Amino acid sequence: MEDKDLMENELLVIKGVCDLYLHGTIESSTAEVHTAFKEALNESLDIQNKIYNLMKEKGWYQTDTAEQTKIDSAKQKFSTMQ
Repeated sequence: MEDKDLMENELLVIKGVCDLYLHGTIESSTAEVHTAFKEALNESLDIQNKIYNLMKEKGWYQTDTAEQTKIDSAKQKFSTMQ
């Protein structure tokens, strides 16, 4: 297995972990449990960000640049919803 494949798998796993911690935070019945899940979520998000940045640095994670007209259109659409 190539390094890129391993990193892609790690990114998918940590995204899943973040999802579980988010739901744990939302569904917490006590402040202590909420805090524990929230702290775990924040740590997992930091790990996810490090993996993403490493993959982007190596050219393994490509992102498209959004066109300014699409950005402006989305801003206008959502600003009217408030």
